[in-house]
Amino acid sequence: MEENRIMAKVKITYVKSIIDRPEGQKRTIKALGFSKLNQSREVEGTPAVLGMINKVAHLLKIENI
Repeated sequence: MEENRIMAKVKITYVKSIIDRPEGQKRTIKALGFSKLNQSREVEGTPAVLGMINKVAHLLKIENI
């Protein structure tokens, strides 16, 4: 059975550089869609996306919408 869940939107802003960070963190930032500092995105709060955000939370500014 499929449940219809309303996922919360999350606004994330890329605020700290990935220079001298582990390769996994660099790939996670790219997977979230960032290529430059101070970019912002609104993403759905799915478990996969929230896991990626948690992995690089120290590089992001996170806001609930």
